[in-house]
Amino acid sequence: MLLWIGIIIVILIVFFLLIYWGFYNKIIRTENRIDNSWAQIDVQLRRRAELIPNLMETVKGYMKHEKEVLENVTKARSALMSAKSPQENIDADNVLTGALKSLFAVSENYPDLKANQNFLNLQDELTNTENKIAYSRQHFNDSVLAFNNTIETFPGVWFAKRMGRKTREMLQIPEAAKELPKVKF
Repeated sequence: MLLWIGIIIVILIVFFLLIYWGFYNKIIRTENRIDNSWAQIDVQLRRRAELIPNLMETVKGYMKHEKEVLENVTKARSALMSAKSPQENIDADNVLTGALKSLFAVSENYPDLKANQNFLNLQDELTNTENKIAYSRQHFNDSVLAFNNTIETFPGVWFAKRMGRKTREMLQIPEAAKELPKVKF
């Protein structure tokens, strides 16, 4: 009888260790997926920042008196390039997005610029990059959701507490960016 109790205890210990091992690996994998997702966002933000000087050079010749718009784009790009944390990166990215919207809105006043092939190519590249950024943000939020679900549901919550893991925040759109643009004819 004592032998059977010992075997049952060993089986329970092995079973518990296998479950712990599985949840430990799952938590680590989902954290790594979050880090990878953030790295992909960072790559696309850097790519966009690298396209901007070319766009600016193309636009400068046409918009000599639109100095403020050009300066805002340059400042926003510099802030993005010098961002240290993910939150600084997101804040700088939001400012840059607004500055680029202003730049493209002002470009509407310059028919020659709108017809310039170099400008059109750069605008297309930026549009493609914006789409990649949006997809990367979605993937990041999906990864955070998977991680948070893992560590907030049972039995993951129990393992996460012992591992010192806390929920991660999803990327949020600032309230100002949620406002619909006003279109007037």
